[in-house]
Amino acid sequence: MNVVETEKYTVNSLVRGLEILKLFNEETPTLSLLEISKSLGVSRTVPYRFLHTLQSMGYLDQDESTKRYSLTPKVLELGFAYLNSLNLPKIAQPYMEKLRDELDTSCHLSILDGQEVVYIGTAPVRHVSVINVNIGTRLPAQSLANGRVLLAFQPQERLEEKFIANQTMNFSSLQKELEKVRKQGYAISEGDFLPGVRSAAAPIFDHTGSVKAALNVVATELLLPEKLLIEKAVPKVIEVAAKLSEHLGYKK
Repeated sequence: MNVVETEKYTVNSLVRGLEILKLFNEETPTLSLLEISKSLGVSRTVPYRFLHTLQSMGYLDQDESTKRYSLTPKVLELGFAYLNSLNLPKIAQPYMEKLRDELDTSCHLSILDGQEVVYIGTAPVRHVSVINVNIGTRLPAQSLANGRVLLAFQPQERLEEKFIANQTMNFSSLQKELEKVRKQGYAISEGDFLPGVRSAAAPIFDHTGSVKAALNVVATELLLPEKLLIEKAVPKVIEVAAKLSEHLGYKK
């Protein structure tokens, strides 16, 4: 597309509105109408309409006494929309591969769908293929460390919708287990789903504080003895999950 075509499809009002938002920063957290017009190199009448629009949309606030404008938290949605549009498995892959190599365990990324865990990323250890999973694999959430992590940070009403009607399981017992996971911030499983297999999992949160996914490592008891699980695997999984949460805009 040449310069003429580019100018033809440029929406000047949108450009101007974005220019105004970009004027606010750490050094200039508030601006007056005069300061904005000077920065844009226009008369005061030009930015007034844009400021009114941005204020009505909730992106700007104006102090009634000083008449100065400032950004509102809603502006963060623009950045978080970008962050959330990123491919989490793609972001997580190098982290999972490093974790796999450090612990000599398979590493997986999963999300919750109903009462099942769905695997959306994986970094397998080749010599323990018996416990490796493929992307798209579904397994019962309540039986897995990563599943319990995902369940533990669900709203109570959603948990009840998922499980309370299930007459084949003890919902009260599950509740107690999930409360423990919430308090400690991670989950472990030792032969719960597959005999002789251990796993540690931690939650990944998005910018709203909602659990987005779970990160877990898994290996046989021989490769992941209990001491290694508790003293090394759990802290590393928590650390990496926290880094991935930061990528999604999460702040404690």
